[in-house]
Amino acid sequence: MTSFLNIAAILCIGLMIGTEFSVSAFINPVLRKLDDRTRLAGIRLFAAKLGFAMPFWYALSLLFLIAETFLLRHQPQVSLLIAAIAIWAAVIVLTLLFLVPINNRLAQLSPDTSEPRKAFEQHATWDKMHRLRVAALTLAMVLFLVAIHV
Repeated sequence: MTSFLNIAAILCIGLMIGTEFSVSAFINPVLRKLDDRTRLAGIRLFAAKLGFAMPFWYALSLLFLIAETFLLRHQPQVSLLIAAIAIWAAVIVLTLLFLVPINNRLAQLSPDTSEPRKAFEQHATWDKMHRLRVAALTLAMVLFLVAIHV
């Protein structure tokens, strides 16, 4: 059971962080090179698609961390898992407070908006906060990996 849970958790969390990393490292830099109308359409499409899928993925990843913590509750490395859960939960709360509202506005963009610069500024703000989120999630995953491999 533990091996299956470890593999499922590593895959779920790792793929999610990889997806989030690819948004900042690859998708957003490419979007910045497009003309305004196409860029707005791309931002809107990615915001809508990822905005729909990511909440479930975040929750599932948190559940995997909680399950791992429960199984290892009597082991000395449980403190690493508790720290990973705390980081993950904080990221979820901060995402709901700051990133989701921006994402929702971006998902509602019209390619014909009269103020594309304002939308691009919001997207840049979202991207800066997103990079911090990716770093925090990566730290949580490192703590998780160290805890299950001690």
